Amino acid sequence: MTANDVMKQAKPRFDENQLLELQDAINLATAAHTGQKRRSGEDYIIHPLSVAAILIEWDMDIDSVLAGVLHDTVEDTSLSLERIEAVFGRDVAFLVDGVTKVGQVRSGMRDLTSYLPATKDNLTKLMIAIGQDIRVIIIKLADRLHNMRTLEHMPPDKQKKIARETMEVFAPLADRLNMGRVRVQLEELSFRFLMPKDYARTRSLMDSRLKKSQKKLDKVRSEVVKKLDEEKIEFDMDGRVKSVYSLFKKLDRVGGDIERIHDLIALRIIVADLDTCYLVLNVLHEMYTPQFERIKDYVSRPKLNGYQSLHTTVQTTNGQIVEFQIRTQEMHEYAERGFAASFHYNETKLTDAYKKGTLAALPADLSWIRELQEAAARASEGKSYDTKKLRMDLFRDRIFIYSPKGDIYDFPVGAYPLDYAYRIHSEVAEHASGFKVNGVMKPFDYQLQHGDRVEVLTSKSAHPKASWRDLVVTQHAREKLRMQLSRSGGVLGSITNAAGQIGRRLRKR
Repeated sequence: MTANDVMKQAKPRFDENQLLELQDAINLATAAHTGQKRRSGEDYIIHPLSVAAILIEWDMDIDSVLAGVLHDTVEDTSLSLERIEAVFGRDVAFLVDGVTKVGQVRSGMRDLTSYLPATKDNLTKLMIAIGQDIRVIIIKLADRLHNMRTLEHMPPDKQKKIARETMEVFAPLADRLNMGRVRVQLEELSFRFLMPKDYARTRSLMDSRLKKSQKKLDKVRSEVVKKLDEEKIEFDMDGRVKSVYSLFKKLDRVGGDIERIHDLIALRIIVADLDTCYLVLNVLHEMYTPQFERIKDYVSRPKLNGYQSLHTTVQTTNGQIVEFQIRTQEMHEYAERGFAASFHYNETKLTDAYKKGTLAALPADLSWIRELQEAAARASEGKSYDTKKLRMDLFRDRIFIYSPKGDIYDFPVGAYPLDYAYRIHSEVAEHASGFKVNGVMKPFDYQLQHGDRVEVLTSKSAHPKASWRDLVVTQHAREKLRMQLSRSGGVLGSITNAAGQIGRRLRKR
């Protein structure tokens, strides 16, 4: 990767002034890293240039790309953060500072350092940094992806340590950001170093199977292209091969029998709009015999990480089993790049949101990021925060809950209706008297299920109770409930004291 490669890649994406900024950043980073080498023997500047190229590929904004070029300068060279801010502005310096502090395993952001002296957990620090600006972790994911691509130059013990951290922390983070392609790449690279024998065996099994299937699949592809052309449907089609790690996990579930795995290769059809998705599904079912139990509508009911697509598995006339995935271009971009795709489609809105200190513009299925921002805000004010609970909220399985109007909210598995009520508004939760789930009354201790539609019933006479502490699991709900109980306790105490004083005066009479 060279400076010219990066500039050539950036040219269609950015305007003239932004390209000049990028060239300045490359020149500054190149000068700062002069004489430094990577373990491979290559000039060190190749790494930050590669990180910038990954960020451009993900369609991130110019500030993220500039920070990608400069992300190692403050830690590894004499270049100061003040110099970066003077040349490129506060936002770029802020991102570089965030990535640097995460890399140093410090508190995450300069203004948080003094408030988290007891926080020794690296992951917690990473979480707090994300809360300040989600682009920090996007840059860190790009940094980790390139490091994983060059991991063979590290000593074996370092390889396993880095690969394990990648599998346990960074791949799940990519998944939480709906960055499916990045998750798959990180898992694949980690699998290769953590379990080399299993990787080689699974890879060999996959290659053997693909050779047998390719000709038959090409015939199916030709048939479908011809039929969709006859129907005058505009589309793009490509093939998706299952990752080696995904195949390894699935083989484990089916006793190692690859004959029972029918989605090793899937044909992906991308169309203009949702109506056409369902039209293509109908065409495929007319052409081939559908396996009805394997038709999955992830459009009306998205996966836990926000993924949307129609899936169907069919049997062709020659007995071959083939999976198809049908989606719009926007669904495809979101499935591949997740939050980065959101940033691309809503760049101005999201950038403004960061400058105003609010994440209201985030997609509903990324609302967990707001909890991180709350953690960062509390830490910066010197207040305590349940860091263990924060990690549980982020890394346990998630479910989507629907409001009566169809809005989507993201919760950890095990959440209760009160968690939903507090997410809607603390005043709504404060007067919650009951809940309807899918139109049926449910008790306060009902555990929400993926896809539930929840309506909060309220009453002016309803108030928070101490027993509610056992009926919320999210940190946001716990904190709001604690404040309400504290406030109502103070009011109750005042009433009790006043009643006591009146009673004493009456007895004196």
